Amino acid sequence: MKQITQTGTTVENAISEALEKLQVKREETHIKIIQEEKKGFFGFGAKKAEVEVTVIEKTPLPEKEKTDKTAETAAEIKETSQMLPEKEGEEEEIPAVSNEQAIQETKNYIQSIAKGMKIEDLSITHEQRGKKVDFYLESEKVAMLIGKRGQTLNSLQQLAQLVANKYSNQFMMVQLDAENYRERRQETLEQLADRMADKAIRTGGRVQFEPMPSYERKVIHQALSRRLDIDTYSEGKDPNRYLVIEPHK
Repeated sequence: MKQITQTGTTVENAISEALEKLQVKREETHIKIIQEEKKGFFGFGAKKAEVEVTVIEKTPLPEKEKTDKTAETAAEIKETSQMLPEKEGEEEEIPAVSNEQAIQETKNYIQSIAKGMKIEDLSITHEQRGKKVDFYLESEKVAMLIGKRGQTLNSLQQLAQLVANKYSNQFMMVQLDAENYRERRQETLEQLADRMADKAIRTGGRVQFEPMPSYERKVIHQALSRRLDIDTYSEGKDPNRYLVIEPHK
């Protein structure tokens, strides 16, 4: 069994480093969060995030037997056993921790953050598609949860994903949205991408975006993928990683 313990400035950074070292995809591993990052107070007491990444064995499993294994082992067995044909009359093994609990714990966490911001009327609904779960936030003070250029919403989303994966029996990708902000932000980024690309062609030099999350950089990459006159790439390390556009040579 291939396994690695990795530290990083954030949980996502530590996971990315571990996946790169193991040369595997995220869905081919089981990820255990040992410690979440702590910023500390004015730099004191800060701690790096630490994760344990285990490569899931792809060898066929023997016939299911009753077991007293821990929740972590039970989750691995369930994920691997999905590749095997179901036997007639055999009941599906119940995971030690359910995704329903992970979703509810995530909602509880978001509600606790909102109450700390004096937001008492927050309503949260969700939609799950495979490993991706979208949470929709509604409140008269929802602008406070979005923040400038979505910074508050992005930070809350990152924390919500940590909570979800703490309780989930498999990796979950969490996205938070409020007042259809994500769609409006995507339209803004696509328009910005075209303007910046035109600027790179007009000036003949590189243009640089401000640091943004990976999924926002992906929106810009996709928006400009049809253009053959420019190249796009990312530089820096999260959370300060940014996208660059240059005229194609």
